[in-house]
Amino acid sequence: MKMSRAVLAVGLVLGLSGAAWAGTPAAGLGQAWPNTTDLSRSPHYHVYSFTQGGVRYIQVNALDGTVLGAVGTVGGEFIVLPMGNAARVATPQQPAAGSDAATPAAAPTPVYRDSSTTITATPMSDGSTQLQATPAVTTDVCDAVTCSTHGA
Repeated sequence: MKMSRAVLAVGLVLGLSGAAWAGTPAAGLGQAWPNTTDLSRSPHYHVYSFTQGGVRYIQVNALDGTVLGAVGTVGGEFIVLPMGNAARVATPQQPAAGSDAATPAAAPTPVYRDSSTTITATPMSDGSTQLQATPAVTTDVCDAVTCSTHGA
């Protein structure tokens, strides 16, 4: 796992440094209104995805364009990016570091999903929003026994 995080960190550094050198797909990361498609699954949030150097960057914004947080992901590993309220972004590798006094004010809302990543947003009692990034659960894959006897 430590090797994977090191590979992810190197990929993020190379991806971000590459973004500085060319007009890249990561252009717009961190902006309130990046010039790219809003991929949100919820009408209450805006979600933008950028890919650079094999790393997918996913940014979640509030309705007013305020950046709530962002993650970088590759190969099932995640890293919280230093933007928005990064203390309220959780991944399997890095728990949220937000206030212990805040509690969920509503159920988590799915805001993004692709073939490898799911992100939920949870309004908190202190007015912040907690983001949770996890590997997507694939439900259309069957085990060898089921697939061989019943088909995929």
